Amino acid sequence: MGQTRVTGSGEDPRVTELRTAVSRLRRELAGHPGEFPDRAIAEDELAALDAMAVGGVPEIPRLRRSLLLIAGAIGSVSALASALRDVRVAVDLFGEPPRG
Repeated sequence: MGQTRVTGSGEDPRVTELRTAVSRLRRELAGHPGEFPDRAIAEDELAALDAMAVGGVPEIPRLRRSLLLIAGAIGSVSALASALRDVRVAVDLFGEPPRG
C-alpha cells in the first residue's frame, strides 16, 4: 500500500483539496442567479461531500456517486464548469474504488 502524505496540520492533502474544491463550487452555486430543476440535489450532494471530507478520508464509491449526482444536476450550467472540474479532480486524487 502507498503512503499518504499529511499536511503540517495533520490533514491528508487530498482531503484539503476536496474541501477547497467543494467550498468553491458551493459558493459559486449559491451566487448563481439562475434556477434549474436539480439545484437542490447539487446542494445536498455538495453538503454530503463536505461532511465526508470533514470526517477524514471518505469512501471512494460514495465520493464518486456524489460527483455523478452533482455533475448530472449542474453539468449543463456552463458558469459552474470550472468549479465542477475542480471537484472532479479532487475526487480523482482518491483513486479508483477497489474492484471486487
